[in-house]
Amino acid sequence: MASSLIASESAEDVISNPAKPQLVAPEPEHCPGPESLQAGKSSQCQTCPNQKICASSPKGPDPEIPLITQRLVNVKHRILILSGKGGVGKSTFTSLLAHAFAISPDQTIGIMDTDICGPSIPKMMGIEAETIHVSGTGWSPVWVTDNLCVMSIQLMLPDRDSAVIWKGPKKNGLIKQFLKDVEWGDLDFLLVDTPPGTSDEHLSVNSLLKESGIDGAVVITTPQEISLLDVRKEIDFCRKAGIRVLGLVENMSGFVCPKCRHESQIFKATTGGGRGLAKEMAIPFLGSVPLDPRIGMACDYGESFFDSFPDSPACKALEDVVGKLVNAL
Repeated sequence: MASSLIASESAEDVISNPAKPQLVAPEPEHCPGPESLQAGKSSQCQTCPNQKICASSPKGPDPEIPLITQRLVNVKHRILILSGKGGVGKSTFTSLLAHAFAISPDQTIGIMDTDICGPSIPKMMGIEAETIHVSGTGWSPVWVTDNLCVMSIQLMLPDRDSAVIWKGPKKNGLIKQFLKDVEWGDLDFLLVDTPPGTSDEHLSVNSLLKESGIDGAVVITTPQEISLLDVRKEIDFCRKAGIRVLGLVENMSGFVCPKCRHESQIFKATTGGGRGLAKEMAIPFLGSVPLDPRIGMACDYGESFFDSFPDSPACKALEDVVGKLVNAL
């Protein structure tokens, strides 16, 4: 019974055709295909329930992909931050990684927040009250510091509590605008923060960046098996989508007391944790970042944890992760 609920099209087909229209009936025999120039027009289409859908759907390669490639021509590295699991600190890690890279004044970093329904990057970066500027040449990202900028839908909403209730096509359209219309300029790193899962936003980013190139993905997990379960799926997605996994980071790997520096295992690993998963999946292990309540406080106040607590165990662990990531690139 359960197997009948699973879509008949393969994962490879979905990944290679992320914009394929949603059909109301199975494709009939001798169907020219929804992406064909004859879709909805051939004699076989006249009695098909999908006729209007196929006739109105876009045909051929996305004509705007070359515009995206040109817009990102001066971006040296494009890195996806993935997990598959919510609540593992993906956005927190993205903000920490951006601040770590931005310590060097010779590097310029951009964050693209593709979590359309739950954007949290602006709050963590202290720019929640800012708005984007639109000019004749495109959208200008909001600059946190002289060498760190952010683009997020949160910067476009009328207030901080407005819900974004969008279906896939509209979310994908905004991600395309973030890549095509934003004046990213000269960046050393563009960090793409993604929502949990392996669905619309991930497929859209992968297809839109395929021509200009993705350096790879950093996958985030926490030690417990319930997190590793979803992270395995994310790694499988990367392999099927042709995205290189730069490495795995185990976040919240232990609690370090700010006063005595003693470390306790809050989320105790039962199956080897992040290190065990990295070995199992044959991917690099970038390191473990301990749980420090001051990280959450820094994110709440929109401050740089690196500026406030540079000697903390978490900062030292993050510096090690950055070093290994740079070597992987």
